[in-house]
Amino acid sequence: MKALTWHGKHDIRCERVPDPKIEAGRDAIIKVTACAICGSDLHLYNGIMPDMHSGDIMGHETMGEVVEVGKDNKKLKVGDRVVVPFTISCGECFFCKRGFFSGCERSNPDPSKAKKLWGSSPAGLFGYTHLLGGYSGGQAEYLRVPYADVGPIKVPDGLTDEQVLFLSDIFPTGYMAADFCNIQPGDTIAVWGCGPVGQMAIKSAFILGAERVIAIDTVPERLALAEKSRAITLDFMDKDIYDRIMELTSGRGADACIDAVGTEAEPSASWDSRLDRIKVATFMGTDRPHVLRQAIHCCRNFGTISIVGVYGGFLDKIPMGSAINRGLTFRMAQTPVQHYLPLLMERIQKGEIDPSFIITHRATLEEGPDLYRTFRDKQDGCIKVVLKP
Repeated sequence: MKALTWHGKHDIRCERVPDPKIEAGRDAIIKVTACAICGSDLHLYNGIMPDMHSGDIMGHETMGEVVEVGKDNKKLKVGDRVVVPFTISCGECFFCKRGFFSGCERSNPDPSKAKKLWGSSPAGLFGYTHLLGGYSGGQAEYLRVPYADVGPIKVPDGLTDEQVLFLSDIFPTGYMAADFCNIQPGDTIAVWGCGPVGQMAIKSAFILGAERVIAIDTVPERLALAEKSRAITLDFMDKDIYDRIMELTSGRGADACIDAVGTEAEPSASWDSRLDRIKVATFMGTDRPHVLRQAIHCCRNFGTISIVGVYGGFLDKIPMGSAINRGLTFRMAQTPVQHYLPLLMERIQKGEIDPSFIITHRATLEEGPDLYRTFRDKQDGCIKVVLKP
């Protein structure tokens, strides 16, 4: 089959690889009808995340048609249309039973590497380093789905691939970001990063009752899309974000702040982001947490910091004195996608949101390597790429 494979920093190729096969009784094989390039994939493309192997298949936002099921899988049948969560979860362990599917204890076949870095291993993920299982991803013509009687959700008739594809990751992640904020009537929510997850967080904050959403970015197309969702937009290269948020909130700060950027914050945004970039380049640091620092300072006393941007290692110079003395609450997670899927599928069916608004580019797998570069460089108005194998 054709698939997008990783061969080193900035080296993604479309090449032929062996077809996936059923390996366990609960597996399923799907024929991929749509997949997407995620902002998290750029961390792999840029060589930020460790333990990628040459030839690894990329991608964790995938949907398609079931073409084969394992003997123990009683949930799916050949012909079902399904969306596949990026988190691989057994459904039976301590964490899965409590709805914390992204903390699954069984789906990472070699948790020792993750434990050395993080203390414990989260769930395995599709197409996302051997720290998290080394599973083949879904930017391919076919995908093997482990524990397929737990993860995939069937797509109701009448919904298109583009309406439901983002249930695999960015819609649940953006919704969780807003859900973590415990939004009350009248609240102002600030969102750093107007990429795909940030856009979903903006939409979700309004759905959950926010009165105002302040959206922070510098890419014109992203800011324009946020404005279409009724957000107040701030360009961090043009304005002092702390000063503007204080002006907009009468000096109090935002009720909750969402970090939808993570480890690769813009290095030219401020003096501390430049320092972060130098530390990473000289192996004196692993992440660039400028956005998290700014979000902490911009949050009101006893407000909430919601973190859904990906961080990989150890964060430097975080203002914990500010957070502790002002009573901030931190909420963060890899999204337990299965927990949110039924609710969000229902919201799509009711017409409360059509996640396809985010798509700017549609292409084939063969065009994928070039579009990785386009997406990374924010060229051609690229906000979200959907690939149709």
